[in-house]
Amino acid sequence: MNKLLKKSLILAGALVLVLSLAAPAFAAGAPAGGEDPAQSESVEDSTIGLKAIAAGIAVGVAAAGGAVGMGLATAKSTESIARQPEAEGKVRTTLMLGLVFIETAIIYALLVVILIIFVL
Repeated sequence: MNKLLKKSLILAGALVLVLSLAAPAFAAGAPAGGEDPAQSESVEDSTIGLKAIAAGIAVGVAAAGGAVGMGLATAKSTESIARQPEAEGKVRTTLMLGLVFIETAIIYALLVVILIIFVL
């Protein structure tokens, strides 16, 4: 239990760090009509950089979550096949279907990131 608590606290700390780094993205305001064009370009460049950081974090979290899910599913299916070898076909079919759904969720996250980069 102590190890689980320690890992949870480390994960929570990492999440707080990531969210605190993303906070400036919400603080940027739209440039007013009378501002210097050079300053407007720097705001636009800053926005592009923040989009890139957000996209990288989003893809990283999606890929990490998918990798953990796939690893757990594979481990449990191997354990299940070892216990009941006669159910190998059914277990393998269910495993493959689950892995496809996990991979689809990761691809959806990638599509959302692409939309963030090119549309917003």
